[in-house]
Amino acid sequence: MDFDFSDDQQALRDAVAKWVEKSYDFERRRKIVEAGGFDRGVYGELAELGLAGIYISEDNGGLGMGPVEAMVVLEELGRGIVCEPLAQAFVTSATIQAYGSPEAKQQWLPKIASGEALVVLAHQERKARYRLDVCEAKAAKAGSGYTVTALKNIVAAGDQADAFVVPAALDGKLALFLVERSAQGVSTRGYLTQDEARAADLKLDNAPAQLITADGLAALTFAVDIGITCACAEGVGTMDKTVAMTVEYMNQRKQFGVVIASFQALRHRVADMKMQLELARSMSYYASLKLGEAEADRRQALSRAKVQLGQSMRFVGQQSVQLHGGIGVTDEYAGSHYFKKLTQLEMTYGDTMHHLGEVSARMQETAGVFA
Repeated sequence: MDFDFSDDQQALRDAVAKWVEKSYDFERRRKIVEAGGFDRGVYGELAELGLAGIYISEDNGGLGMGPVEAMVVLEELGRGIVCEPLAQAFVTSATIQAYGSPEAKQQWLPKIASGEALVVLAHQERKARYRLDVCEAKAAKAGSGYTVTALKNIVAAGDQADAFVVPAALDGKLALFLVERSAQGVSTRGYLTQDEARAADLKLDNAPAQLITADGLAALTFAVDIGITCACAEGVGTMDKTVAMTVEYMNQRKQFGVVIASFQALRHRVADMKMQLELARSMSYYASLKLGEAEADRRQALSRAKVQLGQSMRFVGQQSVQLHGGIGVTDEYAGSHYFKKLTQLEMTYGDTMHHLGEVSARMQETAGVFA
């Protein structure tokens, strides 16, 4: 099997890498964080590059690409620890395209592709603990439409987004709805997350909603699986930059009159960091390539990938801090912000222990079938 990137994919990577280098340096990011962790102008720049339309068909104004191109883009954004949630455009656009009604596709996909609308997934609830089938949100028929009552937590850029993709119970079955932030009955409370991006708690009180699909659990599972691949790709990019920064620091920092990169014990630790990075990179590729599989196989593959990524991100982040010493946790140094990003990504769409349990449960189910 050929794992080389095509010329188009490499050109896409180069374009995003150049944007990060020239337009999103650490000082600009710091100003964005101080202003609240989200900049609509930056998101517009990403959309102008066509990136918001990666998963959207050309008929709906997108680029008609797929998981591998999304992975390439997010690796580069991870290297810049970009706050703006482009991954959310991938998650929601792919879900609407795969499960949405013709009306929903026509109304929202061109807006997402152009950057006119930021649509984010709002699925987390406090009692769910990463379980997608646990949902207290309720939906009801209201005339020719629907209303949704819900409380969702840690919604990416929730107080800045234009609309939300929301799972809610309808007639005893999970369904997926689209709710506009400007609609009556919608309120948000914004805050910064651990990685200094923006999120919000979302409250819906009989808010008008548009039905995306009545097959909500399958659609939500698909959306979260795309989110996992996005988190994996961002993690690889973030780790790649973290390792590079650590090596650069070790080649400059002197102890006993020599650079600490000459100490064999420390060189072994960097080698272990690089090994964890490459293990994570392989599993990120694996996750992206498995997105087209049947749901059971896809879920198993993505949980396996998230376990490896979680272990690698924790190891690389912690080793980087230790090899830097005290400077590694200071706010002035970029490395501490990469550590925060890795910590946040480890918990995104299910932490390592959750996905380890998922892998174990599926292995037991398989063992039972062949017993």
